[in-house]
Amino acid sequence: MKEKVTTLVLIIMVGVFVGLVALKNNGGGKTALKAIFDEQSKILQMQTRMDAKLGDIEGSISKNSGMGTSDMAGMLATQISLQQKLALLESKISDIEKALKAGGGAQAPERQAPPPEDYTTVYEIPVAHSKIVGSKSAKITITEFVDFECPFCARFHTPVNEVVAKYPGKVNYMIKNFPLGFHKNARTAVKAAFAAGEQGKYAEMVDLLLENGRSLGEDKYKELASQLGLDVDKFLKDYQEKDAQWEDYINQDIALGSKIGVRGTPTFYINGRKTAARDLAGYEAEINKILSGQ
Repeated sequence: MKEKVTTLVLIIMVGVFVGLVALKNNGGGKTALKAIFDEQSKILQMQTRMDAKLGDIEGSISKNSGMGTSDMAGMLATQISLQQKLALLESKISDIEKALKAGGGAQAPERQAPPPEDYTTVYEIPVAHSKIVGSKSAKITITEFVDFECPFCARFHTPVNEVVAKYPGKVNYMIKNFPLGFHKNARTAVKAAFAAGEQGKYAEMVDLLLENGRSLGEDKYKELASQLGLDVDKFLKDYQEKDAQWEDYINQDIALGSKIGVRGTPTFYINGRKTAARDLAGYEAEINKILSGQ
């Protein structure tokens, strides 16, 4: 998170520099320059507070492993709300930079608040490069957009495994990757999962990555590969040499998620429809409706 704030500081410094040039070229005065400083300073302060809040939320998850599902769902909603606000702030910074480069005023256009969650639209979610856990011919597919460093993804992963086990041949599980920018190891973790998948242990590595979300990194990936009984040398070779291919897969997933309304992690879909289910009972209710033809 500190890296993210540092990046924003640099953005603001660049913005001020561009603003000075723009003012010089367009005859602007001290009033406009002060407005630039005030606006960008306000955005940075808000960004810093939100990053700190997200850190507090994630920290509380690791300290309260016995927290109930309803409490976790509430914290998940808070995290997603903060992630949405971060995205809006970053977009506003981008607008300011564009306005300054164009020689415009310091005020960026106001952005609309994100629309409410859509639980009715059915989206086309292609399998593409994704791995399927469970029967490929199952009638029902649960799709998750995941970040391996997200504590909520770890918390809500077990119920999905339980559902797949409870409905053999009827329900399968597909992962799409949506690593968040403030999780520095989220992207490399995706590649570790793919590397394990080259030896038939994708689902098992996913489980371990989520269990170890607070300590991810290349040393941990090597340790987990050994724990799974993989050929560690091959694992590391694939992890390194197929980086570009897997980076492309990640970007495809992010683009898809952004297109179909993913705003944070985890986000789940059942047969292409976004769901609020997060525990076994919630999944059972929706799955049984589909199986009964309702």
